[in-house]
Amino acid sequence: MMRLFLLPLIAFLLIGSAPKLVPDVSQRRIDIIYSFTGAELLLFGAILYPGGRLPSERADIAVVLRGPSETITLRQKEKVAGIWINTRSTQFRTAPAFYAIATSAPLDQIIGERDAAIYELGIRNLQLSPSSGGTSEETRTFEAGLIDLRARHELFVERPGGVEITEGALYRARLPVPARVPVGRYTAETFLIQDGQVLARATREIDIEKSGFERFMYLFAQQHSLIYGITAVALAMGLGWAAGAVFRRV
Repeated sequence: MMRLFLLPLIAFLLIGSAPKLVPDVSQRRIDIIYSFTGAELLLFGAILYPGGRLPSERADIAVVLRGPSETITLRQKEKVAGIWINTRSTQFRTAPAFYAIATSAPLDQIIGERDAAIYELGIRNLQLSPSSGGTSEETRTFEAGLIDLRARHELFVERPGGVEITEGALYRARLPVPARVPVGRYTAETFLIQDGQVLARATREIDIEKSGFERFMYLFAQQHSLIYGITAVALAMGLGWAAGAVFRRV
């Protein structure tokens, strides 16, 4: 009976002795309109230690802004008989539409490989779930291609040293939101790291949505794709005919 009583008490004391994160973001919603050229999101918060006392050892912070996962097919083109054609392809089932991470120090200096893989900290640790159609070497090639493609479009971002920690208890970081960012629900995650392990984790949600006329066109294209496609083709043909008529008169 005494053991049954002590176990919950020990668990409570262990939980109570763990540090906690109190995170927040500068914007819970980002509206994309015709003049949207990108934004910068501020992630900030506090680290609460038991008893209000700071630990003797340094703790680090990693913040991650992650977009909704999507399925994407990547194709490789090769020149065959003088013509560029698609020769191989791989499908990734859980590729994040957007991923940005900022850390208080280089990631490989503050966290072990095991925890980095578990929490998907760092672009190289993303679990993309590629299809198993090719060899491991081909899979790595396609993964590198996907990462490079999204990095060039500023959809995969890493900022080592991008988190500022004040007096060991307050932190803040800025992450970019590019103009071509996909819409959807995003998660802003904060990780407290010490001795190569994650001690605490907290999450906030952010909605990125189209607004105004852009939202109307986006919803119309999603809900009435056939009508939208026919209208787009008819509009293109009409503009082409009008441009031809003008040039013939000139």
